[in-house]
Amino acid sequence: MTAHDPFDARKASASAWFADIRNQICAAFEGLEDAQDAGPFSDLPAGRFERKETRRTGAEGEDAGGGVMSVMRGGRVFEKVGVNISTVHGKLAEQAQRSLTARKEIPGLADDPRFWAAGISLVAHMQSPHTPAVHMNTRMFWTPGAWWFGGGADLNPMIENEDDTAHFHGVLKSACDRHDADYYPRFKAWADEYFLIRHWNEPRGVGGIFYDDLCTGDWEADFAFTQDVGRAFIDAFVPLVDRHMRRDWTDAEREIQLVKRGRYAEFNLVYDRGTQFGLQTGHNPEAVLMSLPPVAKWP
Repeated sequence: MTAHDPFDARKASASAWFADIRNQICAAFEGLEDAQDAGPFSDLPAGRFERKETRRTGAEGEDAGGGVMSVMRGGRVFEKVGVNISTVHGKLAEQAQRSLTARKEIPGLADDPRFWAAGISLVAHMQSPHTPAVHMNTRMFWTPGAWWFGGGADLNPMIENEDDTAHFHGVLKSACDRHDADYYPRFKAWADEYFLIRHWNEPRGVGGIFYDDLCTGDWEADFAFTQDVGRAFIDAFVPLVDRHMRRDWTDAEREIQLVKRGRYAEFNLVYDRGTQFGLQTGHNPEAVLMSLPPVAKWP
């Protein structure tokens, strides 16, 4: 990374976008907290995000970037939600190179292991068992030999609801179709494959979209698609929360929620490539493990 790197402006634009969509999401989620005027936990103060900076250092103690955690705990609607952004750089050890991307080999990375990455990562665990948990992330990677975008969003209901699933997928499909008619079927299938808890042979949720290695050669087009994924997430998820957040639930439904959360945690700790990459590159473990639920059960 040098001062004349032609990708500097593009990196700055991507990093700024991830901060912007973070702000939009946090505002939407705090708006839901304000709107919870009936039902369980409506007597609590409306939840608010607390922000905390994170930093990472390279192998020789040099600055290697960092990010900001935005976490809300114990709200009316959200039991725990984290919306993290980061912009990091440095050199990749061999193990981290293997979890960098779906591809097993990045051109020239073994000889020049420099990298730059920025992104947003969100996981929400809800108070109500009727309101699905959700995950979204989008990111940009750069190495001397390649650049690409990745990310997606997937819905993780505790108690499945066909209307919720149809709405979530419908909004994501519309966002994909604005860019390429092939994106939604391809990225939906990729999500179904990726978000599989292999040791149980069961899906983590009802899917969504997942993409990696998105590099059509047109940076502006690929960045525009990644921006649309972030905006579509808000439209796909917020109405589902509003639909369910005032409903009562039973102890039996809460038990189902806690067991499903245990499955969620298993996937993130065993299979999730973002978790592996974050820990292998020395990022703040509190930020990396933000995705874990506050309470879960293994019966």
